[in-house]
Amino acid sequence: MNPSALTHSTFTINRSYPTSPARVFAAFADPVKKRRWFAEGEGFILDSFSQDFRVGGLERSRFRFVGEAPIEKGTPMGNDTWYQDIQTDSRIVFSYSMSMMDKPFSASLVSVELFPTAAGTDLVFTEHGVFFEGSDGPEIRQGGWRQLLESLAQELEQNP
Repeated sequence: MNPSALTHSTFTINRSYPTSPARVFAAFADPVKKRRWFAEGEGFILDSFSQDFRVGGLERSRFRFVGEAPIEKGTPMGNDTWYQDIQTDSRIVFSYSMSMMDKPFSASLVSVELFPTAAGTDLVFTEHGVFFEGSDGPEIRQGGWRQLLESLAQELEQNP
């Protein structure tokens, strides 16, 4: 394997939500809520989603993107997440890998930190990723997480 085919990246996204850390944490911990903001939505077809939210637990989703180049409509994608550390209402640490047509293309370690504020919650999302040849790359991944954290904001607003 050519070592230069790997791309390493770390990025941090800061978000504020006008609600308690307990509600933000619950949106990650509750499989019904997590599925709504994380796995469902425009642009892809969700084939399966399961979540075992505990240290050592596995979250798995299988989906297909529709109409976005370079991924053809119906290309099977996978996301497998393992929970490394969970501190209720304050911290979630997980690792995850993504695949296309059952071939892994990235692996990441993520921390989600929740800090109470007078206005609600500050969330600090930090990802350390390794992107293999043929992957989406760090810029697209960061954009994807920004969209997901916006979906989380909508979930918190629409489903109290």
